[in-house]
Amino acid sequence: MNDVILRVAEAERQDVGRGVVRIDPKIVSKTGWTSGDVVEISGKRRAFSLLWPSRSEDYGKELIRMDGYHRRNTKVGIDDKVTIRKVEAKPAEALVLSHTEPLRIIGGETYLNQLLDGRVIGRGDTVTVNVMGRKIDMIVVRVKPASQVVLVTSSTEISVSENVSKNIPSSVPHVAYEDIGGLKDEVRKVREMIELPLRHPELFERLGVEAPKGILLHGPSGTGKTLLAKA
Repeated sequence: MNDVILRVAEAERQDVGRGVVRIDPKIVSKTGWTSGDVVEISGKRRAFSLLWPSRSEDYGKELIRMDGYHRRNTKVGIDDKVTIRKVEAKPAEALVLSHTEPLRIIGGETYLNQLLDGRVIGRGDTVTVNVMGRKIDMIVVRVKPASQVVLVTSSTEISVSENVSKNIPSSVPHVAYEDIGGLKDEVRKVREMIELPLRHPELFERLGVEAPKGILLHGPSGTGKTLLAKA
């Protein structure tokens, strides 16, 4: 069993930004994969991750739990289908990253090495760096050896290009559903009312149902309304 098709689900909050995906434990057992294996995730774009089995609650559901960073790199959304297969990653000798906006980080190479140590990365992936509470996107523009996927280690030489990449608009909010805590019911309703009509308008046309023109988020301040709207 080489290729497996799974449905995308939200990541667990403690996994966000850790470079891992969780897969249905039934699939993991059936394929003979183990924790720490490297998998290729093929959506509209190909990306790579370390594999961990999901919790027992996901057994037999054919789910892959991916955070917003993985969903962005593979260009898929929640409930989309992706193809998974196991691959081998070579240790990275060197990485070159490019900014998506003008920025200079003093000592940034050392910080990036600590941040990415143990992660698997492919050329063209987007890496999000948290600088003083501000999320900055960086693009992997070169890897050595020239492999489809490499494993970053403590000895990987990381450099930052002076050129600014234009691949990702810096105005896009870096907020995913996993960033919102305690609003599972609200997130589900927002996805049903906004995301579903936008991504699958043919369903509403077939049913003869008009999609909502908008929604009103209300409640006390500090409950996550702004984060929910950005996500």
